[in-house]
Amino acid sequence: MLLYVKGDEHKFLTEDEISEAIFSSLAKLGIKKRVLVIPPDFTRFHSQAGIITRYIYYYYKEYLTDILPALGTHSKMTEHEIKTMYGNIPLDLFRTHNWRSDLQTLGEVPAEFVNEVSEGKLNYSWPAQVNKLLVEGNHDLIISVGQVVPHEVIGMANYNKNIFVGTGGREGINKSHFLGAVYGMERIMGRADNPVRKVLNYASENFARHLPIIYILTVVDKNEIGELVIKGLFIGDDYECFKLASELSLKVNFVMLDKPLKKVVVYLDPDEFKSTWLGNKSIYRTRMAIADGGELIVLAPGLKEFGEDKEIDRLIRKYGYKTTPEILKFVEENDDLKNNLSAAAHLIHGSSENRFSITYCPGNLSKEEIESVNFKYADLTTMTNKYDPGKLVDGYNTLSDGEEVFYISNPALGLWAHKDRFNN
Repeated sequence: MLLYVKGDEHKFLTEDEISEAIFSSLAKLGIKKRVLVIPPDFTRFHSQAGIITRYIYYYYKEYLTDILPALGTHSKMTEHEIKTMYGNIPLDLFRTHNWRSDLQTLGEVPAEFVNEVSEGKLNYSWPAQVNKLLVEGNHDLIISVGQVVPHEVIGMANYNKNIFVGTGGREGINKSHFLGAVYGMERIMGRADNPVRKVLNYASENFARHLPIIYILTVVDKNEIGELVIKGLFIGDDYECFKLASELSLKVNFVMLDKPLKKVVVYLDPDEFKSTWLGNKSIYRTRMAIADGGELIVLAPGLKEFGEDKEIDRLIRKYGYKTTPEILKFVEENDDLKNNLSAAAHLIHGSSENRFSITYCPGNLSKEEIESVNFKYADLTTMTNKYDPGKLVDGYNTLSDGEEVFYISNPALGLWAHKDRFNN
């Protein structure tokens, strides 16, 4: 069922259009007296989900009983982050998802199905886990809010990922991430139809039909003066809603280049990117654009850790970002990594497979720490003076010394590739 569909790669929706779309769509659902909203957390600040969640609150008022940010394995939102993202919504409505304990398993996707979609690479079942509030909260409406954009694990972000990963548990998150990594990130990114999505869709169709979930999906871009705007808004309860949003996102958020890039400079907003767990979007989203022997420079003033979760941080420091064969061997030989497959997947995702160099310029990690996980290190002040985010524009730049660099001000907003690598 589609409640609202509007998207145009050349136009954006006004605030009035957005509010009218939200209010009219919710009105079609009839009276609801106990509503749960599942928006993204602060790591998806640019999704515009904060604005949409406020409109939902204005519509339902006291009938909006719970807001559960889809943390996945991310850190709990601070009071400052909640206020920054969600404005004047009362703090006492917000709940914190605990991916280790607040769980209910709806069902198991059979190992035979996972084996089939993974082309025989994996042979485990997959638990469809959600936060128990979705099942035990007695809500007559659950609204999942989020941005559809190319994604390294799931091909295109959001839809039922917001439910099964965002409010999911350790085993489900680990196994879904590992499935994507083993199948091949470059075979998945920018593709709505892929093995990980097929597993989540199986879970939706077979185990979650009783949950009253409606999806509000955005497609976000920058306007001509660099402001973030919503170019697509899709509201519905099924895969068609996500499919339409994905089609627009590929037009809006996917940059196809004629030739591979020799040097890419990515800036990570310090309020959003404090770990390589998130900051490695600079690698994921550009890897198909960078030439063999090329260089990626990551300006990361807010970087203070590798993993937001202490155990994942420990594993990243222990094993480092190495090639896929090396990480798979580590998984085979070490129980700590075997029992945390999302960390293993992340280590694979963060490797260039020795194809190009990755230089991190961190604000709050030492040279020794950066080099210990197999990245190159460069001084942030020196590199920021040379590659000034205040002067560079998104895309190609020629510096005063004649050097050409490709600059990306926010890797979370898109996917970059050159034709030969994306088509492989």
